[in-house]
Amino acid sequence: MTDLVKIREVTERYNIPARTLRYYEDMGLIESARVADYAYRLYDQRALKRLEQILILRKLNISIKDIQLIFQAAGSDTVLDVLGRKVEDINHEVALLRDLRDIILEFIEQIRKMDFSSDSDVKLLYERAATVETRIEKIPYEGNASKVNRLFDISEKLKKAPELRLVQINPFKAFTSGADTIENVMGPFQEWQEAHNHLVKKMIYGAPDSLWFEEDRATWIWAVEDGVTAEEVAPYELIEFEGGLYAAAMSVDGDDDIGNRVHAGLLKWIEDSGFELDERPGHRTMGHMLNPTEEIKRALGYDQMDLYVPVKVREKGNGTAD
Repeated sequence: MTDLVKIREVTERYNIPARTLRYYEDMGLIESARVADYAYRLYDQRALKRLEQILILRKLNISIKDIQLIFQAAGSDTVLDVLGRKVEDINHEVALLRDLRDIILEFIEQIRKMDFSSDSDVKLLYERAATVETRIEKIPYEGNASKVNRLFDISEKLKKAPELRLVQINPFKAFTSGADTIENVMGPFQEWQEAHNHLVKKMIYGAPDSLWFEEDRATWIWAVEDGVTAEEVAPYELIEFEGGLYAAAMSVDGDDDIGNRVHAGLLKWIEDSGFELDERPGHRTMGHMLNPTEEIKRALGYDQMDLYVPVKVREKGNGTAD
């Protein structure tokens, strides 16, 4: 066991959560080892080298699907091809953004020459703004007409806040793992949960569970059907989940680079909105996996996961709300 590194040491060395390592294993990118009489995952030097390769590629914004292709191929040809396509994509976006910038700068100059409080000038600006889409479609790009949808895709990527929705979660009963290590939550608790799916609440779509992290502990809860008793969920606890109002946006399960960006975008949106964080006890940021089937995962290449941040209407005199 001297050449094997414990999961906690790996997460601390590379500053990644344990669930990210599990995700990379689920996607077949790395392998862990097990030792008799030791319950936790261990990693050898080959796995650590592979993890470093993954982290480098993720920092370059290479998709998991492309990383899988790279690792399946011998030599450097595939990685060079993937990186070459990434450069081409970046060049394309840069050119389109320059065109979009020129149109916006021209429109700014028009606004400067007018009175934005004047009804007639505002009407004129509105009419000119309506022609912007037409002008964008006619921008030349390497001999071809730029597609307005491509520009809109780029502008969507540049948004500081994600596309989100407000969700009211009603109170419900659930069994819970309690705050525990990620290994215990994803090990013994998950095995117990799968054996007790008959207690789990039936949903219109998705799964009736949520997961959250506090420091190095994870808590996983599953909503249960009406009438389920504490005795039926023993040795785990039956709780009353309070529910509340949440700002939600979609992320990717196990991909903390995307998850952190989505979470930061949610916080930024909340800061600029008529809402504020709900920091009462029991209200915390949590993840909820959407449609977690192997068939959907194979088709998408990842599991969808919603991030939920608890919010409440901003009090008067505290921020942007009237």
